[in-house]
Amino acid sequence: MQKIVVGVDGSKQSREALHWAVEEAGARGAAVVALHAYVVEPPAPDASPAPPFDLPALVTELHEGAVTFVMEVVEQVVGDTPVDVAPMAVEADPVKALLDASRDADLLVVGSHGVGVSSLLLGSVSLECAQHASCPVVIYRGSA
Repeated sequence: MQKIVVGVDGSKQSREALHWAVEEAGARGAAVVALHAYVVEPPAPDASPAPPFDLPALVTELHEGAVTFVMEVVEQVVGDTPVDVAPMAVEADPVKALLDASRDADLLVVGSHGVGVSSLLLGSVSLECAQHASCPVVIYRGSA
């Protein structure tokens, strides 16, 4: 069975990309992996000391929140569909996570935030994926 990986960050563009990917998967008889990547940043060195906390519990809580988030986005965007859509959350840089998840995929889909030329100079997720993915990449820019 074919596999389509789509990046999900909650933005309007990623929701539209997910919708498009599900329609494409239906036409191809493919499964979809809806991937949400998140990064846990340590506090700044000059930040006020935080009260003691349980780091493993915090990491687990953050991951569970990310899983819940991507599941809710998939439910809102996809609804009832015969297409197999697997929500997935990983703690990783979004580009690395998408490239890793799409190594054995037939297609990688990302939404375009369309910020402009400056985003290309800085290197956007969609640009990095287009340059380095091992499968075809669709940068979904909307239906207009």
